[in-house]
Amino acid sequence: MTRMRHRHNTRESDAVKMSQPAVCTVVFFDLETTGLDLSCDIVQLAAVCGHHTLNLFMVPRCPIQPGASRVTGFRVRRRRLFLRGRPVLTNSLRESLVSFITFIHTLGRPLLAGHNIRRFDCHVLARALDEFSLRADFQRGVSGFVDTLPLARQLLKDRGLKSFTQENLVKNLLGVSYAAHDALEDVRALQKLYRALTPTANHIQRHVFTLDS
Repeated sequence: MTRMRHRHNTRESDAVKMSQPAVCTVVFFDLETTGLDLSCDIVQLAAVCGHHTLNLFMVPRCPIQPGASRVTGFRVRRRRLFLRGRPVLTNSLRESLVSFITFIHTLGRPLLAGHNIRRFDCHVLARALDEFSLRADFQRGVSGFVDTLPLARQLLKDRGLKSFTQENLVKNLLGVSYAAHDALEDVRALQKLYRALTPTANHIQRHVFTLDS
């Protein structure tokens, strides 16, 4: 896996682009973790924006809970990370966060979107960024977050859906199934789902939040 270098110098054109909040680029991201408690470790971080993708793996610093391992297929053996029995290339957590920040900065201060991220992923991400004093650098590169779970509930409130999980929404709106609980497959599916939802700027703005909020 090629490791992305962090860009230290912000070009003038980037600064101009970041100061104009107009129509925002949307980056879809997802985390796979060692469990569902907020003190868990990140195992996989993936993001997609159009045809641009980022997919990073980390050896967690705490054990992967059995339930999480069954769902995601991740296991650690002798300090190596395996996905469904096959070893994967990994970076340190700090290297992965820096790569994520670099990825975001190249896209011109996008809006970050994910499913059910306000209650879970954003808390885990914020704690990791704070651990390495990267929060300020990260927040300079984003215009905010939007959680597609409440957004979908608003847009589809008259559809009679009993479940608003991403898997169920993809099945109902797109008519397909996908390999859920793989962060890269999750963000690819979410990008297609978001396009099918066709939210307006007003819909999106009602659900935008920041890490500080």
